[in-house]
Amino acid sequence: MAQDLDAIDARILDIIQRDASLSVADIADRVGLSSSPCWRRIKRMEEAGFITGRVTLLDNFALGLNFEVMASVKLALPSRENLEAFESIVQNWSEVIECMTVTGAVDYMIHVVTTDMHAYDNFLRDKLLGSALVSDVQSRIVVRVAKRTTALPLGLVSDRLKSS
Repeated sequence: MAQDLDAIDARILDIIQRDASLSVADIADRVGLSSSPCWRRIKRMEEAGFITGRVTLLDNFALGLNFEVMASVKLALPSRENLEAFESIVQNWSEVIECMTVTGAVDYMIHVVTTDMHAYDNFLRDKLLGSALVSDVQSRIVVRVAKRTTALPLGLVSDRLKSS
């Protein structure tokens, strides 16, 4: 829970969610700690599940993955078994970078990244519509990304942090 974090923990999390390549010494310097206590805090937050991994973010356009789609997916029959089956098969589709169960008229929103419209059409026909689980897909092509971040809004939980 956020209540297990103090203001220094929140600052550490904010720093590493924006740049995971920093050394513990750099992070410690930025939050006013020595390296050992900073490392212990990071380790504790990893063990508590606040930090789930560290990655390098890639530029999809520089890599030629210029075509993005947000697709609404409706299952033929949204039973527990079919939801679990769809979630299992989507794990194997590298084009899908996010898959979320949603409320409303559809069951899932998926974020698809691929090279071009033809590659998306192949994905749509062969994988999404090729699955007997799926009854309908509504695709929305991303024209321009106005904002993209992986940083969580830690300021929203700052009032629930314990005092350091």
